Amino acid sequence: MKIIGNIIWLVFGGFATAIEYLAASIVLMLTIVGIPFGLQTLKLGILALWPFGSEVVRTGWPSGCLSTVMNIVWFFVGGFWIMLTHFAFGILFYITIIGIPWGNQHFKLAGLALTPFGREIRSK
Repeated sequence: MKIIGNIIWLVFGGFATAIEYLAASIVLMLTIVGIPFGLQTLKLGILALWPFGSEVVRTGWPSGCLSTVMNIVWFFVGGFWIMLTHFAFGILFYITIIGIPWGNQHFKLAGLALTPFGREIRSK
């Protein structure tokens, strides 16, 4: 079921979303200051490419507060708008019963888009 869900996801927008995240990641990595944010958009792109069978988990509390500070900066720079986009698509998919699994994947992407620092993607 995971393979079929991922193939349908790729055909109906997942591939385009992953390409957009990859392009944003490349642009962010052109500057030294943008490299950490580029790595996080790359993480979002990987999850957007193959979301079924993957889960987002906390890596634990790192020493210091760097991930918290970076999440706050990320939130104000663009994370909030990315989260709103995935949340809106999740709501649209939830309108139909068939779209609920894809809505769940958008909600998973919305959660990662809101606070990507200190989280990693693992396969189930």
